[in-house]
Amino acid sequence: MIIHVDMDAFYASVEIRDNPTLAGKPVVVGGSSTGRGVVAAASYEARKYGVHSAMSSKVALRKCPNLIFVKGRMEHYAAISRQIRDIFFSFTSLVEPLSLDEAFLDVSGSERLFGDGLTIAAEIKKRISQETRLVASAGVAPNKYLAKIASDYDKPDGLTFVDPDNIQGFLDPLPISRVWGIGPVTEKKFIRLGVSNVAQLRSLSLKVLQSELGINGDHFYKLARGIDTRAVVPDRVAKSVSHEKTFPTDILDQEILLAWLLELTDQVGRRIRRNDIFGRTVKLKFRYDDFETLVRSKSIAPTNTTQTLFETAAELMQEINRNRKRGVRLIGVGVSNLARQAPVQLSLFDQAEKDKQSRVDNISDAIRDKFGVAKLHRGTNLQHDIRLKPDPRIDNEN
Repeated sequence: MIIHVDMDAFYASVEIRDNPTLAGKPVVVGGSSTGRGVVAAASYEARKYGVHSAMSSKVALRKCPNLIFVKGRMEHYAAISRQIRDIFFSFTSLVEPLSLDEAFLDVSGSERLFGDGLTIAAEIKKRISQETRLVASAGVAPNKYLAKIASDYDKPDGLTFVDPDNIQGFLDPLPISRVWGIGPVTEKKFIRLGVSNVAQLRSLSLKVLQSELGINGDHFYKLARGIDTRAVVPDRVAKSVSHEKTFPTDILDQEILLAWLLELTDQVGRRIRRNDIFGRTVKLKFRYDDFETLVRSKSIAPTNTTQTLFETAAELMQEINRNRKRGVRLIGVGVSNLARQAPVQLSLFDQAEKDKQSRVDNISDAIRDKFGVAKLHRGTNLQHDIRLKPDPRIDNEN
């Protein structure tokens, strides 16, 4: 059995826990009360007004004039995430983190010790509540796709089980927007075909789906039947480090995308520096509103400096997004070909510049580790101030 655990409004919930006066109020992390920047996370009270992550502060304020803005504390969230992950590891070693606030767990080999998947998921939720005073939702299912849908089925504080013998009974009534990869553009295509729920999607033949959606037809054919053969891949044996962000609404603004690119690159850079490793390949992933996914990579000299990683990622972004005026649903940055070998010696000028970058990175990391991320902002960070374009020379976890 696979469990997907997803912390409910994680960043905002942490801030409300740490400052009880915020309880019951519309709270967002990131952005600015002046209307600058971009929201990184929103409490459920804020979501009632239509406020969500990746929304500009200006729009968020228009939807909810009494919105409360709180600066993000990424290192604090990362520390709590590690505490939650330790709970996961007390049940299974097969833990695949997706971000600071969610992970897949394969508990198939743990059921003789701790009970069935539903029992384990309930105990995990209980321990998270007791040890962190935070709330998680969990989905229990035969595969990752179904577990992910199940964890989102009854938020917040949800616990949903998908019976292996009744997969279609769970899936069929769901709106097609619940299916991975079906965004607004693809949903319109299906509506034109008379498809609004999974049962109707399942009624379409593979030939029809391929004709209408090309290579994505096979993907939706399988998901409509709950088919997903991917294994849970433990982070402890990962051969690459990556972070990605899925936006609740599609983004067209290139400066906002560049701001998120800088934040994701910063997270990746800090993570590989924390483990004293260097990467040789930078990979960038873009997913558009019609689910088309483009991936580009570039090999470079071994590095762990944010400047070099960001410059390379920005170059790949320009290549991917050239002449494409479509909304972006997801952006991801990764570094692979990891090694503990230090970079080769460069020319005196280049080496001096690299040493300078490394000193900036190390000082930045040290300050954030000691005082928290809110004490030091580089470029855009969580505020995503799109009025300030990230300086290419500027310098958490899945």
